[in-house]
Amino acid sequence: MTTAHTPGHGPLTGVRVVELAGIGPGPFAAMLLGDLGADVVRVDRPGGPALGIDPAHDVTNRNKRSVVVDLKAPDGPARVLDLAARADVLIEGYRPGVAERLGVGPADCHARNARLVYGRMTGWGQDGPLADRAGHDIAYIALTGTLGMIGDPGTPPPVPANLLGDYAGGSLYLVVGVLAALHHARATGTGQVVDAAIVDGTAHLSAMIHGMLSAGGWQDRRAANLLDGGCPYYGTYETADGGHMAVGALEPQFYDVFVDLLGLGDLGGARDDWTRWGELREAVAARFKSRTRAEWTAVFEGTDACVAPVLSLREAPHHPHLAARGTFIDHGGITQPAPAPRFSATPTTVHSGPALPGADTATVAHDWNVPHLLDRPAPAAEGDRAGSAVERDLAAPDSGRDRTRPASEGNQAGSASERDLAGPERDRTRPASERDRAGSACERDLVAPDSERDRPRPAPERDQAAPAPARGQAAPAPARGQAAPAPARDLSAPASEDDRVGSAAERDLAAPDSERDRPRPAPERDQASAACERDLAAPDSERDQAAPAPERDQTRPTPERDQTRPTPGLDRPRPTPETALSDPH
Repeated sequence: MTTAHTPGHGPLTGVRVVELAGIGPGPFAAMLLGDLGADVVRVDRPGGPALGIDPAHDVTNRNKRSVVVDLKAPDGPARVLDLAARADVLIEGYRPGVAERLGVGPADCHARNARLVYGRMTGWGQDGPLADRAGHDIAYIALTGTLGMIGDPGTPPPVPANLLGDYAGGSLYLVVGVLAALHHARATGTGQVVDAAIVDGTAHLSAMIHGMLSAGGWQDRRAANLLDGGCPYYGTYETADGGHMAVGALEPQFYDVFVDLLGLGDLGGARDDWTRWGELREAVAARFKSRTRAEWTAVFEGTDACVAPVLSLREAPHHPHLAARGTFIDHGGITQPAPAPRFSATPTTVHSGPALPGADTATVAHDWNVPHLLDRPAPAAEGDRAGSAVERDLAAPDSGRDRTRPASEGNQAGSASERDLAGPERDRTRPASERDRAGSACERDLVAPDSERDRPRPAPERDQAAPAPARGQAAPAPARGQAAPAPARDLSAPASEDDRVGSAAERDLAAPDSERDRPRPAPERDQASAACERDLAAPDSERDQAAPAPERDQTRPTPERDQTRPTPGLDRPRPTPETALSDPH
C-alpha cells in the first residue's frame, strides 16, 4: 500500500465540473472526474452533507472543493448559474423536473453557457412510467434481470451491495456519457443533456448474457450456467477455517491444473459432462473443507489454476499484488482505493481529502471569478425558518417552497410528502408561483437540516414548563439538546391547540422535540399514509412529483408557533438506513 503525495495533473486538467450535492452514484461520478484531474466544485446544502457518516471520511468527496448554496434563498439559483456559466460540466441527481423548478435546469444553464454538458443521474431515467417513482439500486437491478441471475435457485437472490446498480450501471455510465458529450461540445461548441439511468446502464452490462441467451448458450434460471455458479469449476468454496476460495478454472488447461492440485485428477473427465457436475462439486467442496484458506492459498500460489482467496475489505489492501501496484493508498489517515485507470503521460492521484461543506468558498470564488459566492446570502423568509425536524429532513430544498402564501392558495402545495407529512405548523401561506417548485425526494429525504431555514417553532401552550407563562407568551427554550419536560409539554395545552400537531410521520420520525409527542386529530394522522411510506422507505432523487392535495394543505395561521428558537439537537443530521447507504435516485 502506498501513500498519496504530489498531485498529478490527470487527463482532465482544466475541465471544470459543478456537482449539485446528493449521495450515491452522482458523487461517485464527480469523484471519478476529480480523480482524473477535473476541478470539481460540489454545491452543498446549508447544514452539511446528507450521508450518515462524518463528512471528513466520505471518500466520494475527495479531489473536490465545496461551496454552500441555499437554493431556497432568493439568490440561490443565481449563484449556481454563475458557476454553470464558467463550467464545462454540471451533474445533478434530482427527480425529473426538479432542477427546472429550482431554476437550475438544462434550459436555465444553457442560456448562460451553451457549451455546458448537463449530466443527469437517476435510477429510472428522465421519462417512462416509473420516472417519478422512488427506488434504490436493488429495485433497479431487479427489473433489468441482472439481480435475478445471481445466487442459488433455492434461496432468494443475494444483494450485491450497491455496486452493480449505483456505481457500475449508474456512475460509470454517467462519466462515459459526460466525457463523450464533452468531446462533442469541444468539437462543435454545443453542449447537451446526458440522461444516465441506472436501469439503462445495468441492462447494458448484461449485453453478453443476452447474446448467449439468444444463441441457446444461457438458461434463463439461476445457478444453471457457466458464469452464475452453476458450473462447479466457477464458484466459491468454504475452507476449514470458515474462509473461502474463489475458483475460475474455465479453460481446459486451467481446469487440469486445478483438479491436479486438489488431488482430484481422476475427475478430469467431469468437466465436459454436466451430468457429473453434482459429483464434481461435492468432491471439490470436500477437498476445500480439509484445509484452511491460508493453506490453499499457498497450494495455488504461482499457478494458472485461476484460484484466489476471498479477502475482506480490510485484508485486500495488504495483499502483496495490490500493495505492489498501489491499488490502495493512504491519504489523510484513510485507506482507500487509488484513482483508476492509470495514464502514462498524465498520472492521477488523490491530492485532497473529502471536501468539507463550504470550506472552499473563498478559493472557488477567486479561481472561478464568481465574487457573488462571497456575498452574504439573502435571508430566508420567516416561513422558511419554520417546521419540525421531519420538515427539515423530508422537505425538498426549493427556492420557493416554504414562503408565505395566502389561504386561498394553500391548496396548491407541492410534493406528496409535503402534503402528507407536513403538520399544520408547516403550511403557512406563500405565493403559489413559488410554492409549486417543490424539490425532489432525494432532497426531501436526504437534505441535511438547515439551521437557518428549518428551525422548529415553539407552541407556547404545549412547550412551556410549569409554571406556565401567560397565554400567547413564548415558552422559554429548554437547555441545549434537552427536550421540554414531558408533563408540561404534553398536558399544558388545551385540546384546540394540541389538534394542530402534524402527521404520524412528523411525530414519530422527527428527532426528540417539545412539539413532537402531542395528540393530533385522526383526520390529520390518517393522511400520513402512502407518501410517508414511499418517501421514508426509499429516498430517491427521482421521487418527488408535486400534486395538489387540498384537504391537507389548508393554511392555519398560528402566531404562537411562528416564533423561532434554536434547537441545536434538531439541527444536526440524523442518519437513516437510506442515507447510510445510497442516493435516492
